Amino acid sequence: MNFTVTILGSGAALPTLNRMPSSQYINCNNRHFLIDCAEGTQVQLRKYKVHFQKISHIFISHLHGDHYFGLVGLLSSMSLLGREKEIHLFGPPELEGILKTQLEYGGSRLSFKINFHSLSFHAKEKIHEDDVLEVYSFPLKHKVPTCGFLIKEKPKLLKIDSDKLKDKNIEIEHYKMLQNGQDIQLENGTLYRYQEFTLPPHPPMSYAYCSDTKKDLKIPEFIENCTVLYHEATFLKKDKSIANSTMHSTTIDAANIASLGKVKSLYVGHLSSRYRSDEQHLLELKEVFKNSNVAYDGLIIDLFKQ
Repeated sequence: MNFTVTILGSGAALPTLNRMPSSQYINCNNRHFLIDCAEGTQVQLRKYKVHFQKISHIFISHLHGDHYFGLVGLLSSMSLLGREKEIHLFGPPELEGILKTQLEYGGSRLSFKINFHSLSFHAKEKIHEDDVLEVYSFPLKHKVPTCGFLIKEKPKLLKIDSDKLKDKNIEIEHYKMLQNGQDIQLENGTLYRYQEFTLPPHPPMSYAYCSDTKKDLKIPEFIENCTVLYHEATFLKKDKSIANSTMHSTTIDAANIASLGKVKSLYVGHLSSRYRSDEQHLLELKEVFKNSNVAYDGLIIDLFKQ
């Protein structure tokens, strides 16, 4: 079992030598997702040794260029490298037409199918589900329609206590029953209670991504009790007026959302290129929420270690 987030880009609109614009790769129990895809994302994927042909789902939060300008390039590279497996793309409804136009005028034809899913920007919605996880979108407040995303593990099976199974003549097919909380009865009539041979599972973990948004007090209810919250903190608190006018957040805004949402850990990104260092960001965050961190390109967040 694994749940990691690789920060491919932690900067705001203007790329710098140290921070590229927004993009993240998520590996949750061998489900491979990409959230946002700024210019340079495919280079960052290579730099941080992510096998991007494994990516099956791409989630685009909104149509500002620093969140999707790298998408057509990434899809084209996947095609040039012979991809055949379909990909699921989630984004604003206009994104589908943008991609078709870009590909059409360039005379390009992808070697794989894109299944496009339009996002809604009015309420929290489940947009993807399989047997181990669920993905939700939820509305944020920005200059254009914008979504955040929440990836949640489903409740896990009980753990088998192998030491207690020694010399019990339990067959392999019984293991699944025990993990599902079912008692088993052997042919000789012996009854084994599942509680005797199992341990509690690791609690389900969750990851929330809040891209560009001004402070919104509805966010805590959307991401409540999540393991890790990634929230933009484009500005320091001294630049609150700029944050308000551009509909972005400050360090204090992000830390307050983390506190109200009762999250375990906070990571902030989308840092403005006007700042030469992130030291002040961290100091301001910890004034409000102790378990705060500033993200950087190449950072791998392991949710099991939070």
